[in-house]
Amino acid sequence: MAWIFILPGLAGILVFYIIPFADVVRRSFMKAMGNGFAGLSNYRQAAGSTAFQMAAGNTARFVFTCIPLLLLLSLGIAVLLQGEGRYKHLLKSAYLVPLAIPAASVVLLWNIVFDSSGMLNGIMSFLHLKTRDWMNTGPAFGVLVFSYIWKNLGYDVVLWTAGLGGIPGSIYEAAKVDGAGAFKSFIYITIPNIRQVAVTIIILSFLNSFKVFREAYLVAGNYPQEQIYLLQHVFNNWFAELSVDKMAAGSVMLCAVLVVFVIFLQRSWET
Repeated sequence: MAWIFILPGLAGILVFYIIPFADVVRRSFMKAMGNGFAGLSNYRQAAGSTAFQMAAGNTARFVFTCIPLLLLLSLGIAVLLQGEGRYKHLLKSAYLVPLAIPAASVVLLWNIVFDSSGMLNGIMSFLHLKTRDWMNTGPAFGVLVFSYIWKNLGYDVVLWTAGLGGIPGSIYEAAKVDGAGAFKSFIYITIPNIRQVAVTIIILSFLNSFKVFREAYLVAGNYPQEQIYLLQHVFNNWFAELSVDKMAAGSVMLCAVLVVFVIFLQRSWET
């Protein structure tokens, strides 16, 4: 009976995920035109592409900048919300608002705030400060980081709150009786008890970091400022050029990196 209920979900995963990905792996070893075997030449072309190298560097920089900031901020807010506070319920509603805002609305907000004639430049001009073209110069990377953290902060706070809620209060009470303060309780009780939750949150945050491409694409198009030119831009442009061979090879390499990262993360937290 259990297999009867599981089978539709497994069939959907097989048809819409596993089989298409297997075809991508096959295409990564084939020529773009015809069915000729190309060996590893597609991988060499993809890895040797200047655009791919720049996009991979920008994506890695974005991930390793955003995820630590997001994890620390969301955990700090979740810990604060665990305590008693007068405006606790108001704060919970506030950090969940960005989750309900569609990508198109986020783009509109970007244009209102960060456009060369937008609100931020208006404030800086009023204060007699130098204005900037935020989305077409160096600060574009900072804008992208801010957007990702703002959009995903509430999601991670919810996950951290669920993990913190699973820790028995009696442990904290016993530690308090033994003379442990808030800091020691956090280090020796909270952190060890949320390790498994942390793995899940890091993986989800890592995967969600690739979704920021939607906003960057809608604001700046196929070729944005070079510091926010991400891997998704490369794949999108290769798709438009019908460079299926390089696109498939790049996708397989990206998938391999993701799998290695997830396995390494799980193994490191298990030890």
